[in-house]
Amino acid sequence: MTQQRTLLVCDCANTQTANPELLQKAAGAHQVVTSSGLCTGDLDRVAAALSADGEVIVTCGQQAQLFDRLSEEIIATSGRAAPFMAIDIRDRAGWAPTNANQKQVEAKQAALIKAATLSQPMAPLKTIESQGVCCIVGPQAACEWLASQLTPTLGVTIIITDEPKLKEPTAAYDVTRGTLREVSGALGGFTIIIDQFAEMVPTGRGRIAFTAPRDGAKSKCDIFIDVRGLDPAFPAHHKRNGYFWASPTDEVALRALVPKALDRIGSFEKTIYFRFEESLCAHSRAKKTGCTRCLDVCPTEAISSRGDTVFIDSNVCAGCGSCAAVCPTGAVTMTDPPFEHFTRTIATLAETYRAHAQSAPRLLIHDAEFGGELIRLLARHGEGLPSDVIPLGLDHIEGVGHAECLAALGAGFSQVFVLIGPKTEREALDPQWLITEAILTGTGHALERIQRLEVTSPGALFDALTTPTHPDPAITPVLLIGGRRDVVRLIASALADATKASASTSIEAPITLPVGAPYGEIQVNGDACTLCLACVSLCPTAALGDHPDKPEINFTENSCIQCGICANTCPESAITLSPQLNLDKGVLSARPLHGEEPFACVECGREFGVKSTIERIIEKLNGKHWMYTGSDNFKLIQMCDDCRINAQYHDDNAPMKMGNRPRPRTTDDYLDS
Repeated sequence: MTQQRTLLVCDCANTQTANPELLQKAAGAHQVVTSSGLCTGDLDRVAAALSADGEVIVTCGQQAQLFDRLSEEIIATSGRAAPFMAIDIRDRAGWAPTNANQKQVEAKQAALIKAATLSQPMAPLKTIESQGVCCIVGPQAACEWLASQLTPTLGVTIIITDEPKLKEPTAAYDVTRGTLREVSGALGGFTIIIDQFAEMVPTGRGRIAFTAPRDGAKSKCDIFIDVRGLDPAFPAHHKRNGYFWASPTDEVALRALVPKALDRIGSFEKTIYFRFEESLCAHSRAKKTGCTRCLDVCPTEAISSRGDTVFIDSNVCAGCGSCAAVCPTGAVTMTDPPFEHFTRTIATLAETYRAHAQSAPRLLIHDAEFGGELIRLLARHGEGLPSDVIPLGLDHIEGVGHAECLAALGAGFSQVFVLIGPKTEREALDPQWLITEAILTGTGHALERIQRLEVTSPGALFDALTTPTHPDPAITPVLLIGGRRDVVRLIASALADATKASASTSIEAPITLPVGAPYGEIQVNGDACTLCLACVSLCPTAALGDHPDKPEINFTENSCIQCGICANTCPESAITLSPQLNLDKGVLSARPLHGEEPFACVECGREFGVKSTIERIIEKLNGKHWMYTGSDNFKLIQMCDDCRINAQYHDDNAPMKMGNRPRPRTTDDYLDS
C-alpha cells in the first residue's frame, strides 16, 4: 500500500505564487498545507507533519538544513519522525521574470515536484577506513606549520623538499627529507615513492643530522597533502578524495585545507558510481588493442588497461560519468544516476509541463555546484529563469553525451542547453558534442536545438535563455526505452522522419559521423583480404560473422562500435573503419561484406577453403620448392582434409605411406592354430 504523503507549500512571504491543487496532484499527496513562512512563523506546521505518519514534502530547498535539524529534534524526543524531502521550486521556477506566463510557472513547479518524487535505484556503497596517517610534502616552513595544526589529531610525517634548517628534533611528528617521485591511490590508501629519502636522526648533540639518502623509498598513508609549489600530483586533483594541494606561500589556502584534512579520519561510506560488465568490454582481444574511449576521457585516471578489459578503481572514481557517456557497448554504466533514470526524469518533466502549459518546454542541464549557484543568484538578484526553461541539476555534466541530449529532444523539449562550468572536464564532452552536431545536421535540424552555454554570470545566463529560437518541439514525443544506442537510433530516426514529412530538407543517408563515433560500418579491400576470418574471431560485439557453408564475412552494422580490433587484427591491413549512422532498418540484419568462390576438392568434390587462396599458394610454390617440382604433390593442396590425409598415407607414392596393417587376431585364430 502506498504511504500517505503530505505536501507543504510555501510562497516565501508572498514572493511567489503557486497552484496548490496542481502541486498536490504532481506530488501524489493526500493533503496539501499552504503557508507564507514555513521556516519562521509556521515552523510548527512542519513539526506537526514530521510528527505524523507518512511522508513529507516541503517546497523549499533553502531551509532544508533547518527542517533536517527539526527532524532530528523530533526523533530525539519521540523516537521517530516522518521521512521528508525538500524540493526547491522557488529559485528554479517561482521567482520568475515579471512578465512570465503564470500557467508556465505553475507547470514548471509541478514538473519539478513530480520528477523529484520518482524512485531512483540506490547506488551501492563501500566503506573506506582512514586511520589518520597523514603525509605532508613541501618546503620546511609550510610543512611544519601544517604539522603543528594537524597533530595530535592526525599522525603526521613531513617530507621536506628544500634544505632543512631544523633547530631541534620534535616528537610531535616524524621529520624526513626527499623528493616525491610518484604517488597513487586515494583516501585511506595512498602509496608514495620518495627519492633521496632520508630520516631525521633524533639523537646526538648539535646540528640535526639525517640518515644516508636512498632512492625508491615506499610508504603508505591515508591523507596526502602536497604543498611543494609544483603542479598537482593528480589530474583533476580536486576530485581525488584525501588529496590536498596548495601553494606553500598561500596562507589562506593553507588555513583552508586544515579543517578538511582533520575531517578525513574515521570510516566513510563511498558511493560506487559505476557498474562494469567485463564481458561487454571491447578494449582488447588477443593483445590487439581496440576501444580506449574510457581511458582517454577519465579525468581522474581511475581507469587502467588490464589485458582484454579495463579496470576501474572505485576508490579513485569521482562519478563524473564520462566513461559511461563514451562507452559504446554499455560495459560501463552509471549507478548514480542510471541512464534509464535520466530518461525517465526528462520524460516526466516534459510530459507534466506540457499537460498544464499546453506548450513545449526547454531544458537546461547544469552541474549542482556552479550551475546551481548561478540559477540561485539569477533568481534572487535578477529576473529568474524564463518560465519555459526547466533546470535539471546533476552532480556532474561530464556524463551528458550525445545520447542524453538527443533523448531530451525525444522527450518533447523544444531546445536543450548544457551549461558548462569552469571545472567541467571537456575530454568527453567535446567529442560527444561533435557527434551531436553531426546527427542534428544529418537529420536536417538546426544546431540551435541543442546548445552549449559557456557563461559566467547570472545576467549572461538570462540573456542566453531569454528568447527561444525554436519554440516548437522537433518531433512528437516518443517512448524512451532501452540503452544509449537504442535511444540514439530511435530519436535520430524520428528526427529524420520529421524532416522528410516537412519536405524542408533532403536527408542524405547514412549520416557521416566524426572519427571516434561508436556507430559505423567497416570496408574490406577484397583484393587484399584472404578470408582468414581473424577479424570475425576477435570481434567483441559479433558485428562480424562468417557464413557456415562458404567463405564469406557477414556484417551487422547496428552492432559495430568502431572499436578497431578488426582493423588492428587483420594481417593484410584490408579493413578500414567508416564512422556513420545508417538509419535504414537493414542495418539490424547481417549482410555479406566480402566473400569468394570456394574451392572444390579434386578427389571428392567437397567445397573447402577459398579458390583464390588455393590458386595463390600453388602459384607461389610452383617451381620454387623441391616438393612441388616434377611431382603431382600439388594435388595435396587441392584436396580437402579427409582426402589429403588418405592420399598422404595410402597412395603408392605417398611420402608417408606405411605397410599394410596386420589383420587383428581373434580367439578363433588362436583356437585354429
